[in-house]
Amino acid sequence: HRAKGTCGSTRSPMTESDRKDLGSDFSTTVERLTGDDHRLAGIVTRHSVPEVFRRPPTFATLVLIILEQQVSLDSAAAAFRRLADAAPIEPHAILGHGDGVLFEAGFSRQKMRYVRALASACVSGELELEAMSTQTDDEVRRALTALPGVGPWTADVFLLACLGRPDVWPTGDRALQVGAAEVLGLATVPTAAELEFLGEGWRPYRSTAAQLIWHHYLSVRGRRA
Repeated sequence: HRAKGTCGSTRSPMTESDRKDLGSDFSTTVERLTGDDHRLAGIVTRHSVPEVFRRPPTFATLVLIILEQQVSLDSAAAAFRRLADAAPIEPHAILGHGDGVLFEAGFSRQKMRYVRALASACVSGELELEAMSTQTDDEVRRALTALPGVGPWTADVFLLACLGRPDVWPTGDRALQVGAAEVLGLATVPTAAELEFLGEGWRPYRSTAAQLIWHHYLSVRGRRA
């Protein structure tokens, strides 16, 4: 039985074999989608096949995703690195930090509260990240969004990137909205509801479609994930 409070923080890192297996599955779904949709095929033609987007399903990853809410990825990554330099990004350590450590790392007051609530849920056993590998997408969403500051976008990114679920479509993601408008040649950027409708044709591989569109979004702006 795993002790309370680790919340996935002791999980072994992804092996090279794991990465090859994921890449193989991802390449297969890319081939299926691009074979059926010339607009997605155009992304691969122009920018090549992206690397599969994966992160470990840990407490630290959820902290990073919370930092990424409504700020640039670079800004979030910098704050995450500063925190990692100060102390281990684990539930007990976060709860032991004073506000000054989190503030110096670049956390807003609001995100301090969110991360502390996440850490408390892990320590108490209310949140069991390792159990999520056997839960349905909706069960994972309910568990995560019950926490302060964890909304549908955060839950969807965790499902897609950390649990590797194949049919996740983060409609609240601004880069996905803008990228979809560009790839599909839309006159305006779709709302979340409109993006939900637009993604229906890519079921049951919407996670791969999202990664292709993110790849387009970053590539045309001279950036990489």
